[in-house]
Amino acid sequence: MQARDEWAVLDARTLRGWPLPVLGREADKEVRGRVLVVAGSREIPGAALLAATAALRAGAGKLVVATVESVARHLALAVPEARVIALPETPRGGFSAQGVTLLQDAAQAADAALIGSGLMDEEACIDFVGALLPLLARAPVVLDALAMNVLKDRSGLGQPVLFTPHAGEMAHLMGCSKQDVLADAEHAAMAAARRWNSVVALKGATTLIATPAGEHWRHEGGQPGLATSGSGDVLAGLIAGLLAQGATLAQAGAWGVVLHASAGARLAARLGPLGYLARELPGEIPALMKKLRGRLSVNPGETQPTE
Repeated sequence: MQARDEWAVLDARTLRGWPLPVLGREADKEVRGRVLVVAGSREIPGAALLAATAALRAGAGKLVVATVESVARHLALAVPEARVIALPETPRGGFSAQGVTLLQDAAQAADAALIGSGLMDEEACIDFVGALLPLLARAPVVLDALAMNVLKDRSGLGQPVLFTPHAGEMAHLMGCSKQDVLADAEHAAMAAARRWNSVVALKGATTLIATPAGEHWRHEGGQPGLATSGSGDVLAGLIAGLLAQGATLAQAGAWGVVLHASAGARLAARLGPLGYLARELPGEIPALMKKLRGRLSVNPGETQPTE
């Protein structure tokens, strides 16, 4: 473990020394974990699709997606691997807090959850997330996008949480300017981790991960093309999928960040540095995970992957 005042480098070498839980060749979909993705709205339905697909590409075994009733049927057709739950929505396109009761069974069965990608109606979102979190007391949770605002007036949530702000979102949560966050992003990440007793993945060209215990990592491998609509939804889904398989919050965050950036690098090499789409990122993940896991992913008679 690194000294408290040093930022450890986060890259493929780091991950090889921090292997994901080994599930075994006979692991079925139950062993690989259940993910609950609460995401999407009538104006941003694609966020749920991107996050859900990423969770499956990361290896999660079963998937439940909860989204607003106006798009639920379309999403069910777009993600035939998922069970899709339609939730009542507010006039402004958010989730009605009354819909939390429809998620009780799915929440209690979940091994990990992602909440927030593509949500609308901030006030309703805060009420909804606040009511849903107690049902997820046994599962690690990723808070993304609008769902992170549930933290704003709290000192913590009393349960395992990882949240994924960019600099502007971090500034909003901490009550400071974006310039303040950018001027000392390391301090902002560590302060946020302590303040909310949570794991923070502060996204940017350099992504920082900090834990309440004082651990912190710096990832420098961001690709310019990742700064595109929907990219953050993919990252959040990857992290949730890894959590469902037994990774810790910090480990899932670290693996998610590196896999996300590596997928961008592969697309950049094949298509060009700009212009690839967020929807293309998840398809790169299984091969990248196989490579990073090394011999743990090798089948009998198969050669060891090389760099």
